[in-house]
Amino acid sequence: MGRRVGPKEVHVRVTEVREMDVPLQGGLSNAVVSFVGHKVSLVAVVSDHVRHGVPVIGVAFNSIGRHAQGGILRERMVPRLLASAPEALLDPRDGLLDPARVLACVLRDEKPGGHGDRAAAASAVELACWDLLAKAHDEPAFATIARRHGRAPTTAGVPVYAAGGYYDASDDVAALAAEVRGYIAAGYPAVKIKIGGVSLAQDLRRIEAAVDAAGGGRQVAVDANGRFGRERALAYAAALEPLGLRWLEEAVDPLDFALNAELTARYAGPIATGENLFSRQDVANLLRFGGLRPDRDVLQMDAGLAYGLTEYAAMVTLMEGAGFDRSAAIPHGGHLVNLHIVAGLGLGGCEAYPGVFQPFGGYSDDCLLSDGLIRPADHPGFGLEAKSGLDDVIARLVA
Repeated sequence: MGRRVGPKEVHVRVTEVREMDVPLQGGLSNAVVSFVGHKVSLVAVVSDHVRHGVPVIGVAFNSIGRHAQGGILRERMVPRLLASAPEALLDPRDGLLDPARVLACVLRDEKPGGHGDRAAAASAVELACWDLLAKAHDEPAFATIARRHGRAPTTAGVPVYAAGGYYDASDDVAALAAEVRGYIAAGYPAVKIKIGGVSLAQDLRRIEAAVDAAGGGRQVAVDANGRFGRERALAYAAALEPLGLRWLEEAVDPLDFALNAELTARYAGPIATGENLFSRQDVANLLRFGGLRPDRDVLQMDAGLAYGLTEYAAMVTLMEGAGFDRSAAIPHGGHLVNLHIVAGLGLGGCEAYPGVFQPFGGYSDDCLLSDGLIRPADHPGFGLEAKSGLDDVIARLVA
């Protein structure tokens, strides 16, 4: 009996890795960070596999809202990858490029712990390998991801919400309400806005305006980006609980598990956290010590910040072992890469950046939003080349 392989058996080897720093557009701020001057690392992994007369190239980036990682990529990770024996990067079961082996290669001689920027740099390379694999199979990335993880892909679409409500100099509550109404009118069933950048009284005016514009507290999540200490976190929790919000996100430092546990004990509504955890060990500690409740709380780890899909899938396994359904996983980062990951792994949903963080935020025009669900288009790979504004940037990188 012959070997069982994917729909089209291919043998992919890396021949070149390119990277470039791409500035984010706009002057957004949350309660902690101004994104003016922020850049994202866009990576292209070039292979020797030829389709339609040209080499197959995998493209990805290190998510949104963190700085570019060009130095780490150029000085450490890319040289290790290109110096590796090609066979060492292949899955021996089928001869295909193995993103997990690529990840192990780029992390060679790196000490445990101290994840941070290194995790985001490795993510860009590892995720580009998933894009490359899917293109080699001539299929969308969610199909490749699902098959590699022994799952059937989600084809009907995944739940989505719109992330916005950032601070600007005007502090215009009417403009915030209009923004929220625009997202609801566009078909997004819920929205998320930022809090913590002004006083509690000012934030309450903003939140109440958003709740009114969205049609109820269940349609509005709020995100403090880890801004609060104990007293302010508990004060906000007491003020917000009567509103019945969708969730309260990262009220405290993401690594202060004891304070997060105190908050969950005092706040009956859902808590969301995890986007700033970059390894499976950090997630294990959150699940062990953070007081999270499997019946309501949300985990937001982001493969683009946490060594890629290989590490992220291990995080989902840890969640399930702690009693969480994988529907509790709603990754940070409203972009095409995470949309495919959510559809491929059967997760609870994803956010969208329909109006911010361009050219990376949001989806391509042919990702259709209907009844609160969004479905990836059928472009091979993540479909980043079909994203308006990002297509020109990728064309410059791969030319």
